[in-house]
Amino acid sequence: MKCMIFVKASNDSEKGTMPGPELLAAMGKYNEELFNAGIMKGGGGLKPTSQGKRVRFSGAHRTVIDGPFVPTEEQVAGYWMWEVKSMDEAVEWLKLCPNPMLTDSDIEIRPEFEAADFEG
Repeated sequence: MKCMIFVKASNDSEKGTMPGPELLAAMGKYNEELFNAGIMKGGGGLKPTSQGKRVRFSGAHRTVIDGPFVPTEEQVAGYWMWEVKSMDEAVEWLKLCPNPMLTDSDIEIRPEFEAADFEG
């Protein structure tokens, strides 16, 4: 099962506050464990939404909206692409993750659709 892991934004991540060397090292070690286990297929951190844009689709019309976007806790600050056997396995791996934020934080796991999901 492929899934995307969303690291939710915080006030610090939206300010562009970078993690300290200890957290960077802990996250690097965690990512290495994910790669070595064959779980992690990709991922990265995202710059604050103040540096982003959205394109709103309404029929044939397109409107560009400049960031920042709110509410902060609904935004994404980073992501991983994982391939796991089950949602339970993804949860177990995620429980091993260091807190990627400087405060309490949330990380969301969302499975990808598979071809079988679209069959009759």
